Amino acid sequence: MTTEDTATATAPAALGTTTLRRPELLPVWQTLHGRLSSGRPVTRVRLGPLDESQREALADLLGLDRLPDARPVVALARIEEAVSEVSGRTVRDVVAALVGPLGDRAGERRRQEDERTGLWTWLAGHTTVRAQPALADWAASCRAAGLIGGSADRTRTLLTDALTVLAELPGQAEPLPVFAARVLNGHTHALDDGTPLSTLVLRALATLYDTAPPQSAAERRALWSRAGVADDELSSTVLLGGLHPAGDGLLARLTRLCAEAGQAAALTLAQVRSPGELTLPADATPLVVHVVENPSILALALRRFGPHCPPLVCTSGWPNSAAVQLMRLLTDRGADLRYHGDFDGEGIRIAAYVLEKTGARPWRMTVTDYRSAVARHARGPRPGRVTGAPWDPELADAMRERDMAVAEELVADTLLKDLAAESREDHPSDHA
Repeated sequence: MTTEDTATATAPAALGTTTLRRPELLPVWQTLHGRLSSGRPVTRVRLGPLDESQREALADLLGLDRLPDARPVVALARIEEAVSEVSGRTVRDVVAALVGPLGDRAGERRRQEDERTGLWTWLAGHTTVRAQPALADWAASCRAAGLIGGSADRTRTLLTDALTVLAELPGQAEPLPVFAARVLNGHTHALDDGTPLSTLVLRALATLYDTAPPQSAAERRALWSRAGVADDELSSTVLLGGLHPAGDGLLARLTRLCAEAGQAAALTLAQVRSPGELTLPADATPLVVHVVENPSILALALRRFGPHCPPLVCTSGWPNSAAVQLMRLLTDRGADLRYHGDFDGEGIRIAAYVLEKTGARPWRMTVTDYRSAVARHARGPRPGRVTGAPWDPELADAMRERDMAVAEELVADTLLKDLAAESREDHPSDHA
């Protein structure tokens, strides 16, 4: 059969399945394999370019009376009919047998898209991200950066580890490899400088602290230290006043002596980690321990109440390892922690951090408290980057709308009134 001449096709039934296995037809089956594996409907297929022997084989298969073009467009139904007559099988069966299993690229793309969507939805809704809404920006940046290594599974594994690390911070003044081994099932080098996991965690910390991502090794070490990793047990300290615990442990004796003198105790992480015997007063209700962000509030309280100052912890801004460990210790001993801080962007992030890490409850940190404080001051600095407050969904919106920060010192009188009530309850005879 030539391009110029016509030929009479052999009856398809007489060709048998050997016709389908002709080497000249392999390009046809390969093209069909690609199209049918797309996962999309196929009605017509463009073949070729075909050489003359391949065009002859195609003409024989389809029962054509002339050679097709080098790049013919053929209806799939026509090929289906010819294949069925020859073998009694479908085109899909023949293509799978001769070339390989058919895929479903469209279905695979949908599956991958669903997998990616599920991954980012999981990250945005994770308990650690919800508890510290500032991390929502980090979650969004992770989504914008895309899959790590192009794999949703690998990305989820790394994000799971990153969230595990974030939940364990601040650290306990351990070297970074020791911290990594403790938190990540013995993987000592998982947080080494430059690893994908280390990069993820440091980006999260930079977002949380509202700082630029670290660029140098020194900046990365400083950020880890700020998060309580590679910190030391002596330089990490926390201020505590007004606590009169029972017990002969060093921490109990030290805090009791300072409280009786109307002074604050500056406790090191080493002292908090090894408190010895320490028992909080056991009344009908848990001992209330107030927590403030700024040392000036503690100083005002000690000046006013002296030896009768109610228990008061000061985080001095972002709580370090000593502060978090002390608050956890007090909670473990049955205390009811109540936290107050600045009404600005960082203050809200610190509050969310303290509440999530220690189980404290907010103290005069609602939208009503903010509006009341703003009403008393006509002007003030802007609050900076404001993220959500999990304990009051309306607070962040109100701060963005008013666009004014309120430092904790500006509401000191209100806080001291609350502490005065606590002081009278603890020492009623002193106020008779």
